[in-house]
Amino acid sequence: MEPDSPRPATPADVPAVRAVTDAAYRHYIDRIGVVPAPMEADHAADVAAGRVFVTGEREIRGVIVLVPHPDHLFLESVAVHPDQHGTGLGRRLLAFAEEYATGLGLPEIRLYTNALMWENQRLYSRYGYELVERRVDGPYDRFHYRKRLG
Repeated sequence: MEPDSPRPATPADVPAVRAVTDAAYRHYIDRIGVVPAPMEADHAADVAAGRVFVTGEREIRGVIVLVPHPDHLFLESVAVHPDQHGTGLGRRLLAFAEEYATGLGLPEIRLYTNALMWENQRLYSRYGYELVERRVDGPYDRFHYRKRLG
């Protein structure tokens, strides 16, 4: 396995999952006016459920949370530590999500991002995700995307 190939997270990884997620999303708090949902996730429960994959052994730098549904894979969160921006780690995590969905026989990936996280909107469009709808969920104004596979 390559050093940055995603692997299932273990309970010992939970503090690092939290730290990477917080580092990746913290700068959005002022912009969107609320704490981003991934920062408030129950990371221990997600790890225990087998939903969290991480890159790195000694030092985790990337996290992806994937939730299988009968007709799609929901990409709940992708977080790259800021010191890894520009290394292609985010792209590799998205590619992993596609491989994972394909391995489960699921025809598409769905995700959402905050309407004020314009960097993510450009990224998802560039990697073949199509905008499906914009919807307000509580305090979050979100763009919902999907990518059909195969």
